Amino acid sequence: QVQLTESGGGLVQAGGSLRLSCTASGRTDRTYTTGWFRQAPGKEREFVGFISWYGGKTNYADSVKGRFTISRENEGRTVNLQINTVEPEDTAVYSCAASGKAAPGSAEYDYAYWGQGTQVTVSS
Repeated sequence: QVQLTESGGGLVQAGGSLRLSCTASGRTDRTYTTGWFRQAPGKEREFVGFISWYGGKTNYADSVKGRFTISRENEGRTVNLQINTVEPEDTAVYSCAASGKAAPGSAEYDYAYWGQGTQVTVSS
């Protein structure tokens, strides 16, 4: 079992930056890919991006390319999501998830473990 905990959410003004973190605990001796998803009010949850265990491969949704960056640190146990030039449309609950697949893609069913999410609210 892997437990994931997100942090770093909050209120940010449009145009600012924000860094979210996802810290893993429990069965961290296994390697896994970590993905980020978000769910805006009244909308379905959508894929944001993922990073491989060794950090060599990342993949992003087209809607966030160029503004979002995913990185891994702390011997792989912490994954960060850097959001630059935030927009009101970025307001959502952001969740991280872990997958045993090397390239799980955007499908939620490829991710076995999920955090509870952290709220990001962007004011205009």
